[in-house]
Amino acid sequence: MNYFSNLAQSRSAWALLFLSCAVLEAYALFSQHAMELRPCIMCIYQRTAVFGILFACIPVLIRNNILTRLFGFTIWGISAIWGGLIAWEHYDLQHAANPFFATCEIVPNFPSWLPLHEWLPNIFAATGDCGDIDWVFMDMSMPQWMMVVFAIYTGIWALALVSRLAIKRTV
Repeated sequence: MNYFSNLAQSRSAWALLFLSCAVLEAYALFSQHAMELRPCIMCIYQRTAVFGILFACIPVLIRNNILTRLFGFTIWGISAIWGGLIAWEHYDLQHAANPFFATCEIVPNFPSWLPLHEWLPNIFAATGDCGDIDWVFMDMSMPQWMMVVFAIYTGIWALALVSRLAIKRTV
C-alpha cells in the first residue's frame, strides 16, 4: 500500500496516466479519420471522459501539490466512472433484444456554454449509429473494450486514492 501511496504523489505516474489517455485519443482519431469508422454519440461521450482524465493530469504535471492532486483525483474519478457507465449503456444499446427501440441521440448533449461538437466537429461530432458494431478485436466490440479501459482507470484511481488516504491521510 505504501508503494501506491507514494506513486500517487509521483509526477511520472501522472505523466503515464496522461500518456495512456493521449494514446487512446490518438487511436480514436485514427479510427475515425484513417479507418473511416464513424463515432456515435456514446463514442463521443466516452471520448470526452478520456479527455477528462487526460485534462485532470495537467495541473499535477504543472505543479504537484495537494490542491492539484485533489483536483486531479476528483476529475479522474468522475471521468472514469462516468465513462464506464456510458460504455456499459453503449454495450446495452448494441445488444438490445429489439434494436428498433434501442436508439441514441444524434447531437451531443454538451452544455450550452461548451458546445464542443460545434467548436471541434472533427473530434466531437457524432456521425455514426450507436447500434452498429463496426470494430471488433478479440471478439469484443469497442464499448466492451472501453468498459475494460474505464474499469482499469477506476480501479487504479480507487487504489491510489485509498492508499493515499489510508497511509498519508491526505491526497
